[in-house]
This record gives sequence, structure tokens and C-alpha cells, in this order.
Amino acid sequence: MKTQVAIVGGGPAGLMLSHVLHGAGIENVVLERQTREYVLGRIRAGVLEWGTVEFLDEHGLGDRMHAEGRVHDGSYIAWKEQRVLMDCRKYSGRPFMSYGQTKIQEDLDRVRGDSIIEEATNVMVHGVETETPFVTFTKDGQTFRLDCDFVAGCDGFHGVSRTVIPGDVLKEYERVYPFGWLGILSETPPLPDLNYANHPRGFALASQRNPMLSRYYIQVSLEDQIGDWPDDRFWTELKTRFPSSLADAIVTGPSIEKSIAPLRSFVAEPMSFGRLFLAGDAAHIVPPTGAKGLNLAFSDVYYLSKALVAFYDESDHGLLESYSDTALRRVWGAVRFSWWLTELLHRFPDKGEFGHRIQESELEYLASSESYLATVSEQYAGMPL
Repeated sequence: MKTQVAIVGGGPAGLMLSHVLHGAGIENVVLERQTREYVLGRIRAGVLEWGTVEFLDEHGLGDRMHAEGRVHDGSYIAWKEQRVLMDCRKYSGRPFMSYGQTKIQEDLDRVRGDSIIEEATNVMVHGVETETPFVTFTKDGQTFRLDCDFVAGCDGFHGVSRTVIPGDVLKEYERVYPFGWLGILSETPPLPDLNYANHPRGFALASQRNPMLSRYYIQVSLEDQIGDWPDDRFWTELKTRFPSSLADAIVTGPSIEKSIAPLRSFVAEPMSFGRLFLAGDAAHIVPPTGAKGLNLAFSDVYYLSKALVAFYDESDHGLLESYSDTALRRVWGAVRFSWWLTELLHRFPDKGEFGHRIQESELEYLASSESYLATVSEQYAGMPL
């Protein structure tokens, strides 16, 4: 088998890259370890920066998003009985869109599903330091070799692509947080806006997927199990952490999905090695507090696709050579903001009452200083691509 770009990983980053390259006439094949049904069924984030919305629009993927998604001017931060609006439209000129990653995966599968080799196991990347890299994999008990010009590693934090970069070249930075997020999906009408909450009992978030699908989160111990949190206990705890005006407006109901996710910040440098290029979670993880994970994956694809098009259309190597530096500037900005918002809104066991009062003081300052609020809102909105 031979193609121009071998893409390892069939999540949003891999399929978006496949779609953009296909539109530019660049041949590509996507290798995915899981089944299509598994990938389409994953529950993930749902907040899109306006640069991501425009990127999807540019490549013909916006119709369903605009029909079913919801545009927001900003998000609220609540504590005690107070709220402050991070007004993205006012301070940056850019709103954001609520549109679930699961739907984006469905949209991408509709246009590029035929490019995926699913249930490709034992994937190995070879020869990326040469001009003739290739990927081997097993499918239905048979081993295949896929020759290519470039390999795009879009296979997530636990994927094989990043491991190809030698240890004396790769540098990894990580911050593991001492808590997790317990999240549920409920077929109930969500609150009209996204609301974050800082409470002495811990963080909470009210989000949404569509007019009859709500997504809620609370901060929990890493020792907690799903069985520790029946629905009644979850709803009681969630409402406790929001101001009474918001708590009274939350519509409860049976959960249809429940999970606990640990939080970490992670960055791998460089994001390229020879003819291997990393994108998305293969290169970086951010805590979901800042809603940057999917948006960073698509910004990587934006830069990488432009670099590959320049190479094939104009024999221009420059954007490929600068890809890692270009992508990492945006990555570190998003990592810093996500870390800051996580520190502000969560209760850290080791910081005690002093740390909690510092958080409350900073929230008061955020509410009273328009210049500070403008800076935070601009970063939440995301800088233009």
C-alpha cells in the first residue's frame, strides 16, 4: 500500500486532517485501532472557539453545526452568591459555539469515513528520519505495510506516534492534578449559559450539548468510584455548589452517561521529528476547565494542513520545518490559561483555608476590574488562528 500522508488515529484531529488534505488533492489513509462504532460513541467536549467554527465552515462542515449548535457571548463564573461574565464577544469580538465533539466526529465520518482502516492493530511507525517512512499494521490477522511521504501522529496520549521520537530529543512536561471530574449526561433542558462555580466543597460546571441534553461536572476525589455517586447524590451535590438562583433553575433527571476523568496538563516537545508530525492529544493535554483540548487539536491540524499543502503545491518546506514551533506557541498559551483557570476554580487539598481565601480575593478582583476581565475573556475566547 502507498499514500502521500499516513494518518495514525481516526479521532477528530485525524479525520479533520484527512478531510482538509483530501480537499487539496493530497492522498491519505487513516489508521484507527478501534471500531467506527466505538469512536462515534465517545462522549467528549463541546465548546468551540470561533476560529474552530470558521475552520469547519471553510471546509464545508458547518451546516449541521450552525443548525444544532448554540452561539454564546461568554461564560459565567460563580462563587458564593455572585457571578461574573467572561464576555468573549464584548472583549474579543468573538463568541463561541456549544456543539458536541461527538457530533463533529459524526460530521467528519460522513465525509471521510471511507478513508479509515478501522481495527488496525500493532501499528508501528518506521523510517521517519528518511525520505521514505512507512507504517506497518495488522488487520484481520494479516500484516500490511503502508509506504508514505509523511506520517501524522493523531493517535492520542497513549498512542504509538510520540514514542518514535528518541528519548534524547523528546522532552515532556506534565502536571497531574489531585482530583478528577465526575461528569454526567442528562436528557434535561440545560441552563441557558455555561456556568463555572467555585465552592468550598469543590468545583462545578453546568454545560450543554443541545436543548434537551445537559452536561454537568463536579470535582471529586481520585479515590471515588462511579458507584459512590448515584444520581440523587450527584444532583444534591451539584446544586449545593451553585448559587441558589442557578441551583433552583437546574432541571434534574436520570443520567444516561456517567464517568470520572482525571485532570492533567501535558506537553511534548518537539511536535515533529523527521517526517513525523504530532497533532492533538498525541502532543498535549489540557485540563478541560479552559475548553481548549479540541480547539488545540484543530489548530494543530490547521497549521499542519497548510504546511503539507505548501509542500505539495509549491515544494515549500518552510511551514513544515516551522510547524512545531508555530503550534507550540499556541499550545503553551492554552496550557497556561487552562492551568490558571483550574487553579482559580478548584479546591486544592494542600492549600488550606489560606489558598481558598486567595481564590475568593482573586474572583472579587476579576469582578471589579474590567481590564482583568477583558484579558481573561480574550483568552477564554481563544486567539485567532
